Amino acid sequence: MSDQAKDERAPNEADAAEANAERTEGGIDGDYEALVRLLKENEELKDRALRVAAEMENLRRRTARDVHDARTYAVANFARDMLSVSDNLRRALDAIPAEAKTSGDAGFKALIEGVDLTERAMLSALERHGVKKLAPEGEKFDPNFHQAMFEVPNPDVPANTVVQVVQPGYSIGERVLRPAMVGVAKGGPKVAAGAPVEPGPVNEQAEKDA
Repeated sequence: MSDQAKDERAPNEADAAEANAERTEGGIDGDYEALVRLLKENEELKDRALRVAAEMENLRRRTARDVHDARTYAVANFARDMLSVSDNLRRALDAIPAEAKTSGDAGFKALIEGVDLTERAMLSALERHGVKKLAPEGEKFDPNFHQAMFEVPNPDVPANTVVQVVQPGYSIGERVLRPAMVGVAKGGPKVAAGAPVEPGPVNEQAEKDA
C-alpha cells in the first residue's frame, strides 16, 4: 500500500471512529433519559396507588360508621315519640292522690299497677334498643345533656350542681333524645377541678311541656 493510500485511509478511519463515539454517547444519553422517565412514571403510579388505597380505607371507615349509626339510631325518631307516651303514663300515676292508692279498692289498685307496669315495660323496651334515662340529680350540670330551667340558691353544694330534676332526659348512643330539665345550684363553693359550666338558656317550650 502506498503512502498516499495510507494518508487517505487515516482520515476516513478517524471520522468513522468519531461517528461511532457520537452514536455510543447518544445511545447512553438516550438510555439514561428513558430510565429517568420510567423512574418518574413509577413514582407517579406508586403515589396514585397509595392515594387510591387511602381513599378506599377512608370509604371503608365511613361506610362502617354509617352502618353503625344506622343500627344505633334507626329507632331514634320512634323512641322520641314514645317518650311522650311514657311521660303521660307517669303523669297519670303522679296525679293519683295518695289516699286513693291506699283506699283498698281492688279494681282501682289493679288499674294503678297496670299503668305502672306498662310504663316500666315501655322504658325497658326502649333501653334494650339503646335508650337510656337521664336523671342527673347531684351531678354537675352538663349543657350537652341537661337544660337549666331555674337556679336554686344553695351554698351547701358546688355551683352548677343539679339539685332538682323537673323532667328526666333520655339519650341514645352518644346522642340526646331529650335533655333533662333541671334546676341548678347557685352561689355554692366553686368546683375544684376545672371551670364551672354555666347553665344554658331557659327553654320556654320545655317549661310549657314540663
